[in-house]
Amino acid sequence: MRIPSEVRDQLALRFGVLFPHLNERQQRLALAAEARLLGHGGVRAVARAAGVSETTVRKGVFELEGCEGPLPDGRVRRDGGGRKNAEELDPLLVPALLALVEPDERGDPMSPLRWTTKSLRSLAGELTRQGHAASAPTVGRLLRENGFSLQANAKTLEGAQHPDRDTQFRYINDRVKDHQAGGEPVVSVDTKKKEVVGEFKNAGREWRPAGDPVRVDVHEFPGDALGKALPYGIYDLAANTGWVNVGTDHDTAAFAVESIRRWWHGQGHAAYPQATRLLITADAGGSNGYRTRAWKTELASFAAETGLAVTVCHMPPGTSKWNRIEHRLFSAITMNWRGRPLTSYEVIVQTIAATNTRTGLTVHAEMDPGSYPTGVKVSDVELNAVPLTGHAFHGEWNYTVHPRTAEPAHSGGPAAGLDCGALSHPALTGMTSTALTALAEALATEWQALHAPDRTTRRDGGERRRAPGGGRKAKLDLADRVLATVLQQHLALPPTVLARLFTVSKDTIRDATGEIRHLMDQHGHTLGPAAAHLTTLTGLFVYAAAHGAALATQAKPSP
Repeated sequence: MRIPSEVRDQLALRFGVLFPHLNERQQRLALAAEARLLGHGGVRAVARAAGVSETTVRKGVFELEGCEGPLPDGRVRRDGGGRKNAEELDPLLVPALLALVEPDERGDPMSPLRWTTKSLRSLAGELTRQGHAASAPTVGRLLRENGFSLQANAKTLEGAQHPDRDTQFRYINDRVKDHQAGGEPVVSVDTKKKEVVGEFKNAGREWRPAGDPVRVDVHEFPGDALGKALPYGIYDLAANTGWVNVGTDHDTAAFAVESIRRWWHGQGHAAYPQATRLLITADAGGSNGYRTRAWKTELASFAAETGLAVTVCHMPPGTSKWNRIEHRLFSAITMNWRGRPLTSYEVIVQTIAATNTRTGLTVHAEMDPGSYPTGVKVSDVELNAVPLTGHAFHGEWNYTVHPRTAEPAHSGGPAAGLDCGALSHPALTGMTSTALTALAEALATEWQALHAPDRTTRRDGGERRRAPGGGRKAKLDLADRVLATVLQQHLALPPTVLARLFTVSKDTIRDATGEIRHLMDQHGHTLGPAAAHLTTLTGLFVYAAAHGAALATQAKPSP
């Protein structure tokens, strides 16, 4: 029987309205019911109206008539029904896919996709080229089933870790607790990422009317910028307050200390009027790095101005992200100006000053138009004038810059000319005068043999051309050499400071201390760990005065 076209149109309309609300089995049963009502030719007419195959309609008729028996609850197909998965039709598909996404572990390191993006379409195309037909959605499903997901890079590799990394963190924590218990200020300092000023894109998004984003420059050429902003932050750990000094020149040690100076005069002194000490935690590098000489000389000026004993504890190398200011202050500033172009210095300062958090953080920000030139050199004489004493534990990372010197007259002279008797004080050597003398006597025989070769022949075997006793005399006797070595071991004094103490060259000090250490090793004599790390001559005076050792000078003989 021929089915009129009007009936087929009505069927198509009915199916279009009804099918989105039915599952696969219900659709088959609905098709079967319509086909039975139409009688002969109904299967073909219904199939054409619904856009399905006649087999699907016949299958629905069989289910409607109960010829195949009832389906289990919750199923729309019988077991084994439907199209087979790609991995069932091709057992080698999954191994081939895993070899592409993990070439170093499972496949060829020279895989075609080793150096290209591994998008789903790229992976599907490469699998098809290898003879494993798969679509991009199939590839995505297989990856998820095998434990894969889209992953961004994770910043977790910190490079080689110093063996005392964790110990330094504990040491910093102990110093922080000690200062806070005494009501002394503790601040974390660092320079935030340099920002260019102008109509440039700033990462992040903020709410605006739909279709009306902030227009910024297509290109970000430095020459188009109005300038650069260098936010140097000081974060007060106890008060949960931040101070940001926005510079416009260079990130130098002078700029870093000037920022701390502005914080102290603008906020710190009012918050801690009785303070005598200041603890600064800082990164290991940059303008406030522990190797930067200018950082220490500038801190000495600041300490002299304020009368504060400034203690600095540096984070171990490679751990700058653990500095408290990074996630207490800088992260909040970044969140506050996300998606907002930094079009002027005023926008930068006002945005930083408006930063706050639910934990009560408040921030003060101001401009610093000062000039801070780079390339400033600090001489050995200037560094030796810094009243700096290193702590017993990693004195290069932990040190205190004192507000005044004990003997300022010795900071810039050509030589200290100190009395060796004063240098032999037990607080400086770590041993009594009797023990120091006994050590020199124990090494005397080997040292004299080392410095008393055959006087009748030259090194090449020929006869001597000078009388016995001729030639250059040793600048340091055995007692001086032993004293210099003990001072170096006990106070970690560098050769530059020892050279000034004994009025000789650095090379002479290196040769003398190396010689004595070798003799001490032969005798099995070892010294204890360093009691301090004193890197400057003035720091030695401060340390000696604090431990009751008066370093008096002796007059230099006239030439």
